[in-house]
Amino acid sequence: MTQQSDILTITLNPAVDLATHVAQVIAGPKLRCATPRFDPGGGGVNVARTVCKIGGTARALVAVGGVMGDRLVGLLAAEGVAALPVAVSGETRQSFAVTDGGTGAQYRFSVPGQVLSQQDADQLLAAITAEVQPDGFVVISGSVAPGLPVDFQSQIIAAAAPAGAKVIIDTSSRALDRLIANPTTPVHLLRVDKAEAAEAAGHPMTTVADSVAFAAGLVARGVAKTVVTGRGAEGSVLVTGDQQVLCHPPVVEERSKIGAGDAFVGAMTLALARGDRPDQALQWGVAAASATVSTEGTALCTQSAVQMLFGQCQIEVL
Repeated sequence: MTQQSDILTITLNPAVDLATHVAQVIAGPKLRCATPRFDPGGGGVNVARTVCKIGGTARALVAVGGVMGDRLVGLLAAEGVAALPVAVSGETRQSFAVTDGGTGAQYRFSVPGQVLSQQDADQLLAAITAEVQPDGFVVISGSVAPGLPVDFQSQIIAAAAPAGAKVIIDTSSRALDRLIANPTTPVHLLRVDKAEAAEAAGHPMTTVADSVAFAAGLVARGVAKTVVTGRGAEGSVLVTGDQQVLCHPPVVEERSKIGAGDAFVGAMTLALARGDRPDQALQWGVAAASATVSTEGTALCTQSAVQMLFGQCQIEVL
């Protein structure tokens, strides 16, 4: 087994994911669905699942509550992912996706998580602080549960600092806005998708140069040491203080985009935890995202598919 640093993923608003398909999605009549697939979901959960699927090890710290929380922990155990459940007062949410068999269109529905309390926040932060390993990687991925403090992400970053942990963030909405607007200590890596980058910049990411300029601006302002931003079918841009590259993805048949971004973060984190260069880690991330896109529903990539696609992910120095 290849040596790697510790990887701890944090999921503050996880979900039990359900995926199914019907002959046609139409309003009115009862639609007879195929047998559903259930998977543990949420950003950090999927990051940890990906790491384990492609030959690494990760621990998934996850806020869970109620019957659905128990279901999620059981699903993680079935996949052999080391779960660190933190019991909270709110019931774990569900998400579901339905694919139209005729058109191939996928309809995705995500229900909000229940509001958490200050006591929940205190328990989560104490658990996270206790689990951070010296010089390890801490991945904060996914949405922040309603009710948690607006600066909760910053509290986690501060809690990881004394151990020298490398923080990787892939989030959205208010949590992302706050990180960009109020940088303190630069995180190790920030991933932002194309739509999020456009919203944060206040203009479309029309060209690769737009994405590079946006990412370089975040690095210069001390938001992150490395920024990765997606460009859909064009690939992903990586910018550090002294490097700017674009990784072109391979051509694959698109079946489902669910979990592709999380798979990207998982594979990239594992590569970094094994000591790979940032551009090599970017290739692994693009390969894992491409492999996930070619799977059905909420399924993630396989190790063999990622390894096969890695060589087809081409790095272009910008």
